[in-house]
Amino acid sequence: MNLRLKIQDSKLKNLSLFTIAFSLFTANNAHAMHLAEGILPLTWSLIWYAIAIPFVLYGIWRIKVISKHDLSFKPLVGLLAAVVFIISCMPVPVPTAGTCSHPTGIGITAVILGPAISALVAAVALFIQALFLAHGGISTLGANIVSMGVMGSLAGYITFKLFRSIRMNLMISGFFAGLFADWATYLMTSVELAAGIRGEAPFLPLLTQIIIAFAPTQIPLGILEGAMTAGVVMLLYKKRPDLLVKMMVIRPSEVKA
Repeated sequence: MNLRLKIQDSKLKNLSLFTIAFSLFTANNAHAMHLAEGILPLTWSLIWYAIAIPFVLYGIWRIKVISKHDLSFKPLVGLLAAVVFIISCMPVPVPTAGTCSHPTGIGITAVILGPAISALVAAVALFIQALFLAHGGISTLGANIVSMGVMGSLAGYITFKLFRSIRMNLMISGFFAGLFADWATYLMTSVELAAGIRGEAPFLPLLTQIIIAFAPTQIPLGILEGAMTAGVVMLLYKKRPDLLVKMMVIRPSEVKA
């Protein structure tokens, strides 16, 4: 059993490293992924860092606690981090805003890993993208973690649990988890952007304009993310239901004989 776990862990680690390396050398240049470097004033950058850091630290603590009892957990987190990294590296032009949008993949990690570790996964993916791909920035990293890692993860996780509590099936629950994780990310990004660049302008009109600008791409992207999240959850249910049980995504009684 221990030998089998070691072999599985090694395969997961190798797959994660290959996925990240592939993305680093093949990703296209982005015009404006996440909140770009320098777009926020220093004060706002520090505020968003102060909000993001406790969530990241809590995610690190959660990984340490779980991995003490489960040797395969860290490779799983690494694999899902690679998935989020890949998905959030896919720019989609937003003609109405003169920038790019992108899916996040954060609904998948929110459902499987929970919001705390999902926030950490987002932080790692965003940091690598900012450092090597110029997607986002170091000064805006805290804001991007809050929007994608914190708000996106919480929205996806809460939505999934809420739908399951009213006895919705896995596919529908996963779909709406991915949908609202994506939309919550961009709603929070719009709030951060409007608060940071408004100057003396009224906040709500500017926020409305930013949301409207992103809507043409983000509405269909949210639907796509919902489909992706539902697909991953259903695939795991069919192939690895034990993993979903271990992560408390489903109850043992829901596993088919």
